[in-house]
Amino acid sequence: MNFNFHTNHRLLLISIFVGFLTLSLIIAVFPAKYVQDNNPPLRNKEFLSPEASQGLKVFVAEGCVACHTQQVRNIATDQVWGKRPSIPADFADNKRLGTWRSTPSLLGTERTGPDLTNVGSRQGEVWHYIHLYNPRAVVPESIMPSYPWLFKTKATAGPGDQVVNVPDGFKDKPEDVIVATQRAEHLVVYLNSLKQAEIPKISTPEFIEYDWMKKEDTPRPMSAVTESEVNQEEILLNSLGPKAYERQCQACHQANGEGIPGAFPPLKGSLIVLDKSPDQMINIILNGFDRPNEYGAMPALGPVLSNEQIAAIINFERNHWGNKAPKTTVAHVKEIRDKTATNQ
Repeated sequence: MNFNFHTNHRLLLISIFVGFLTLSLIIAVFPAKYVQDNNPPLRNKEFLSPEASQGLKVFVAEGCVACHTQQVRNIATDQVWGKRPSIPADFADNKRLGTWRSTPSLLGTERTGPDLTNVGSRQGEVWHYIHLYNPRAVVPESIMPSYPWLFKTKATAGPGDQVVNVPDGFKDKPEDVIVATQRAEHLVVYLNSLKQAEIPKISTPEFIEYDWMKKEDTPRPMSAVTESEVNQEEILLNSLGPKAYERQCQACHQANGEGIPGAFPPLKGSLIVLDKSPDQMINIILNGFDRPNEYGAMPALGPVLSNEQIAAIINFERNHWGNKAPKTTVAHVKEIRDKTATNQ
């Protein structure tokens, strides 16, 4: 048999094919199978509904994967995107989109926009619809493109239509009725399904802080604050409030606290915000709030925010934009959280 690759082209092609197949098995197939076999889906992870699965296809088709990641790295700067770093089990239920379509790379390689790992816990469906129609309607500084082809403009809404309360300045005519298409509805269902599943605390990975993150730049845990350090607690909450509000609340209620008419209520001058007792406000943030036919439902932020963050947000909102109301404490937020948990 002639083993000269220069003259035996058949042997050359067979050798290339065998080499490619061997390397593919060693580098890709066997490691992937090992990871899949040893990282089953988390027990309490919710699998995608048929509507969410269709939304995943829209997510991929519209190119959302190019700008948004779905991976919370184990570094401290990623802590705003999830309660914990991502682990292999988070992605164990990813399936192929079809016979000829492979599993989409949802982890992403570029974070032009925010990470979406836990976006279902941060935003409600009303916000997502407005954001998809025109991102500048809810985030003035956004560089995300608009997706008007996912919506229809009508004179009047029909039965079963998902009406989107787009502010007048972002519609061609104030009287136009913006209605979501089925593709938009599926996409929003998918986005709302993106929530980090709980895992046992004993195995929860931790975020790694860098050397440049000095202790004085990191807020002290409120568990270390004693009764004699009330002033220090207030200073900490005052510094944490604006940042926590910007990260968690500003997208809906806006930087000026005036909200978006028909979509998100104003906090400036709100009777709930100005109430002498912060109990109702704490309960709303912990467990969500829904006022049908008036505003979009607010998701429960209790699983996402700590007692320190909630206290800081409340104090910021109750004493900003001209508001003036008594401040709350971390201990009081914890008390309300414990009561609501007991009642449930």
